[in-house]
Amino acid sequence: MSDNLLSATCDLLGFDNALFPVGDLDESVDFYERAGFPVTHRLDEVGLAILKVGPETPGVLLRVEDGIGRRPPPWPTPRVWLEVPDARAKARALAAAGIPVLAEPHSVVTGWTVEIADPWGNVVGFTDYSKRPELGRA
Repeated sequence: MSDNLLSATCDLLGFDNALFPVGDLDESVDFYERAGFPVTHRLDEVGLAILKVGPETPGVLLRVEDGIGRRPPPWPTPRVWLEVPDARAKARALAAAGIPVLAEPHSVVTGWTVEIADPWGNVVGFTDYSKRPELGRA
């Protein structure tokens, strides 16, 4: 297959959703709502909740998985980082909501980042582009 054909048929268009396995739907929804994620849909009969991330349709899906227990985040573990206007302010808001951060906000090339983990070890980072605003969302 030529490079041009491969590129035309396999372009990545963007994220659809990030799926997090959880052990309890009510508890996970409460955790993520306190972290600032609005719930757009909840389908208790199939153990699924969909959380909004920004103005786009894709979001975070919470899906109950049988047998999954509480666990600290293994290191390293897959992470999803989401853009926020100010990661240090987000860390303060998380603390006010009773959600502990994995470590204090730290400097990265583009700005600042802070991470949290839900009770099942799913890690979400919040990062800003304060050092490179031209790379962030308008």
